[in-house]
Amino acid sequence: MTAVADPVGRGFWHRAGVWVESPPVQWFVTALIVVNAVILGLETSQTVMAVAGPALLLVDKVILAVFTLEIALRIGHRRLSFFRDGWSVFDFAVVAIALAPVMPGLSVLRALRVLRVLRLITVMPRLKMVVRALLSSLPGLGSIALLQALIFYVAAVIATKLFAADFPDWFGSIGQSLYTLFQVMTLESWSMGIVRPVMEVYPYAWAFFVPFILIATFTMLNLFIAVIVSAMQAIQHDETEAVTQEIRTATHDETETILGELKRLRAEVEALRGTMNVRPAPGD
Repeated sequence: MTAVADPVGRGFWHRAGVWVESPPVQWFVTALIVVNAVILGLETSQTVMAVAGPALLLVDKVILAVFTLEIALRIGHRRLSFFRDGWSVFDFAVVAIALAPVMPGLSVLRALRVLRVLRLITVMPRLKMVVRALLSSLPGLGSIALLQALIFYVAAVIATKLFAADFPDWFGSIGQSLYTLFQVMTLESWSMGIVRPVMEVYPYAWAFFVPFILIATFTMLNLFIAVIVSAMQAIQHDETEAVTQEIRTATHDETETILGELKRLRAEVEALRGTMNVRPAPGD
C-alpha cells in the first residue's frame, strides 16, 4: 500500500518552525546565549560555585534544554535543508558538543561548552557578515601568508648565519630564528629584549632588523587588513544589490498589476460607452 502523508504532523512542524524562527523567539534565544555566557564565566570561580554552584548548573541545564528544543524544531521544520545551511550546522554542532557525555579521557568537552557563546554569530546579521567576509578573504590571505612565510624564511636564514655564533639561544637554528623573528614582528620586547643586546656585539644589526619590521609588520599587516576590508565591502555591495533587485522586482510586479487594472477599467469604460451609444430604432 502507498504511504499516506501526515498533513497534521507536517503542519505542526511548519508552524513550530515558523514560530521558533520568528524575531521574538530569536531575540529570546539571543538573551539566553548571553545569560549562558555569563554563567559559564561564573563557573570558573570557585568562590561563586561554592555559594551558588547548584543553582548555576541547574540554569545551565535548562538553557541547554531550550537550545536543544530549538534545534529539534528547526530540524523538524526544514528537514534535510537544515543540514545544507552552514550556519544551522554550526548551531547543531555547538549544541551537540554540549550534549556529549564527559568521560575521563574527554574532559576537554566540558571546556568546549563555552562554544555555545559563538551562537551569537548566527543570530546577529552583522557578525555573520564579518565571518562571511573573513571566510571569503581566505584565498587572498593565503597568498599573503605564503609571501610572508617566504620573507620569514629568508630573514631566518640570514639571521642564523649572522648571529648564531654569539646568540645561539635566539638564532642557533632556523626554528629558533623563526620564533625570534616572530617575536620581533609582534613588537613584543623587540628593542630592549633582542635588538639592543645584538647591537652590542653587531653595531650594524639595526640595518637588518629595521627593514624586517617595516616589511613584516607594517606592510604585511596592512595587506591583511586591506584584503579583509575589500571582502567586507564586496559582501555589503552584494547584499545591497540583492535588496535593490528585490525592490525592483516588487515595484515591477506592482506596476504590472496597476497597468492590468487600468486596462481592465478602460475596457469596462469602453463597453459602457458602447452601450450608451446604442439607440433603439424607430418603431421598435
